[in-house]
Amino acid sequence: MSEKEVKAVDRGGRKVRRGVVASNKMDKSVVVRLDRAYQHPLYGKTVRRSNRVTAHDEHSCDIGDTVEIMETRPLSKTKHWRVVRIIEKVK
Repeated sequence: MSEKEVKAVDRGGRKVRRGVVASNKMDKSVVVRLDRAYQHPLYGKTVRRSNRVTAHDEHSCDIGDTVEIMETRPLSKTKHWRVVRIIEKVK
């Protein structure tokens, strides 16, 4: 295994999520809403849940943009994610 392959394997363990920017009022930080839907185990109804995470933003995202975020080392008390790319800009 070469050195490049080892680095690629190390990065593969990081979580990557897709979400919508909910707030961009901070400098170089955005709040991203992560939505998920699942079937209720007993009743079968679709249940929708969402989490809000703070992410480091070098791309200057706007509210409503769909972004891809990746887990990273702790950057501050609440920031453990960073924006990888903007998937869709808001119109």
